[in-house]
Amino acid sequence: MTLLDLPRGLPKRPDGEGSVQVHQDPRLKIETAKVFAIYGKGGIGKSTTSSNLSAAFSKLGKRVLQIGCDPKHDSTFTLTKRLVPTVIDVLEQVNFHTEELRPEDYVYEGYNGVMCVEAGGPPAGTGCGGYVVGQTVKLLKEHHLLEDTDVVIFDVLGDVVCGGFAAPLQHAERALIVTANDFDSIFAMNRIVAAIRAKSKNYDVRLGGVIANRSEGTDEIDRFNAAIGLERVAHFPSLDVIRRSRLKKSTLFEMEPSPELERVQNEYLRLAATLWAGGKEYDAVPMKDRDIFDFLGFD
Repeated sequence: MTLLDLPRGLPKRPDGEGSVQVHQDPRLKIETAKVFAIYGKGGIGKSTTSSNLSAAFSKLGKRVLQIGCDPKHDSTFTLTKRLVPTVIDVLEQVNFHTEELRPEDYVYEGYNGVMCVEAGGPPAGTGCGGYVVGQTVKLLKEHHLLEDTDVVIFDVLGDVVCGGFAAPLQHAERALIVTANDFDSIFAMNRIVAAIRAKSKNYDVRLGGVIANRSEGTDEIDRFNAAIGLERVAHFPSLDVIRRSRLKKSTLFEMEPSPELERVQNEYLRLAATLWAGGKEYDAVPMKDRDIFDFLGFD
């Protein structure tokens, strides 16, 4: 497919420097909700962050929809208390005839009314996750579910920045990056900053800041942020109550009260309120791989 072959109405410019990504249909734009995409290194706690942020938005009285974009389909299990079927699962059951699906086939209500969708994904090596994200948004629009939603949170697979898993950036207003205070997490964050910067050339998405997670200190995160033009917007330390909440299949807002838990809950509520108010946008300039390799750590 060349740029001239794209359907009428799609952008004709390359999708970021050097990109060969397939564009999403612009008619699938989410217009009636604030949309956030959560990125970060694999295993850094994006699903924990996304689910508790969804819960915090719901505590502020917002109607929330969380979309998990990982074939493991475990983004929303602390909200729903189970692994729900994915969009791909239910589409396969009806031979991909979307007109046969009902909202209750793929949308599940979780904690405090948060609506949950697991997009799923194709088996490894057999397809593109961008198709899955596109089909999920298409179904949500066809069933008018986005019209009754205030906040949409995309919880995106690992640190993959290919066309498939950059697809949520074509819908999001803000992209947030979850990172720990270590070399690998910050190195991955730098790559994600580059992907978001490329998408922002053709789409409305902007960097919304960095969430420090599973880290007592934030010195390396803050030093890197200062160097490229980013800021930390929240900090969640490594606490046993967070580990236990995952084992109990619960959000942090359902755990037994304690002073340390209250501090974490308040940080999520503060972050949700800040994002709802608009927050800042950042035009960060990522480092080259060699430069960040030399920048991080100690001599």
